[in-house]
Amino acid sequence: MVKEDRVTWKSKYFVKMVQLLDEYPKCFIVGADNVGSKQFQSIRIALRGDAVVLMGKNTMMRKAIRGHLENNPALEKLLPHIKGNVGLVFTKGELTEIRDKILVQKVAAPAKAGVIAPLDVILPGQNTGLGPEKTSFFQALAIPTKITKGTIEILNDVNLIKEGDKVGASEATLLNMLNISPFTYGLMIQQVYDSGTVFSPEILDITDDDIRSRFMNGVTNIAAVSLAIGYPTAASVPHSIVNGFKNLLAIAAATDISFKEAETMKEILADPSKLAALAAASAAPAAAAAEEKKEEAKKEESEEESDDDMGFGLFD
Repeated sequence: MVKEDRVTWKSKYFVKMVQLLDEYPKCFIVGADNVGSKQFQSIRIALRGDAVVLMGKNTMMRKAIRGHLENNPALEKLLPHIKGNVGLVFTKGELTEIRDKILVQKVAAPAKAGVIAPLDVILPGQNTGLGPEKTSFFQALAIPTKITKGTIEILNDVNLIKEGDKVGASEATLLNMLNISPFTYGLMIQQVYDSGTVFSPEILDITDDDIRSRFMNGVTNIAAVSLAIGYPTAASVPHSIVNGFKNLLAIAAATDISFKEAETMKEILADPSKLAALAAASAAPAAAAAEEKKEEAKKEESEEESDDDMGFGLFD
């Protein structure tokens, strides 16, 4: 009877996963290390209506995906990432919004011996409130201390645990004595699947401005290389034309040769006072525009004042 129940449970799991794979075009592959059942419940509640969390054994998830490859061959890209303690979060919503909802669901946790530290743990310089009998814990970890008013005081900030190191028994005991919970645990997004494409979650942070900036940097590099080797491209031709025009102006300035575009330059070279006149002429429209803006601002202020008075004087 137990075996029959387990078979039924497995078949229902496969049916559910296939339904989710068909219904949702996007999903996150998430790591679930150190995430408890109560925290899972909170995550499911927070994502309700926006996403569906599905956990299970890796062998079962792989089997379900392989059995569905005939209908959607692109799902094969998920298989290399189904390893370790992972699950799937299916969604139809905006990936960045769902990601933020997943990452915000974290809980503080104390340090446990043998756990790999996900970040650096800095022990701040402070009065610990512990009695002198606990000095041996600090001495074992080479933490400089002194006794102040009958309690242990840490003199300087100490990098107690480095990211990626295994937490030792002494470090875990000391942090627990100080009531410090240095780590936070939640679902960690490892990969993102979107309509047949698998990519790193960092790509979700790329904006249109980032793409535009990188594209323009590439165009600049192509133009520079093309100009350096004398090979014309769409990126370098405008620069080549401008550089050629500058050379023509330089020749016209040094010789009696003239053409329409060089006449103004020759006039200025013959009579430098014309340059000041041109500068004044170009500055006049800008000054006029500034005056117009000031006048408009004054009019708006006066209109607002009249509106505030409702058309009546103080003694009307």
